[in-house]
Amino acid sequence: MQVSGPSRTKFVGSYEHQIDDKGRVSLPATFRREAADQRFILSQPYPPALALYPEIEWAIADERLAELVARNPEARLWRLSVLANAVEVNPDAQGRILIPAKFKDAAGLRGEVLLLGATNKIELWDPATFASAVAGAVRFDQFTPQIFQ
Repeated sequence: MQVSGPSRTKFVGSYEHQIDDKGRVSLPATFRREAADQRFILSQPYPPALALYPEIEWAIADERLAELVARNPEARLWRLSVLANAVEVNPDAQGRILIPAKFKDAAGLRGEVLLLGATNKIELWDPATFASAVAGAVRFDQFTPQIFQ
């Protein structure tokens, strides 16, 4: 199956939600509407954040992984590692997803979770870790004139 063309989902905005005592976090209503009736794949391609991909976006990423291995056979084990460390999560009737313990630990998620719209996916961050990462990043204002004219 060839999956190509523009992204089918457009997640924007940021929201803070509490992880409940069962390890679940609510997806914002705007994110649920954007990916209505889709399963999600949770992975960690950009530590320390987690990435939550709607199934159509995951299919595109998986296609790119397969193409990478076709061009670079030495990437095969890395692809298998990415796939082995991904899990399907489905929102419950209240729009909550379960974040498995290994993912919570890997991302340092305790209590509050920052859910960020990242166009084709949702990133889940510890709020303090995200604030620190952004503060230590390159100067973003250097990119503004190139994008927003």
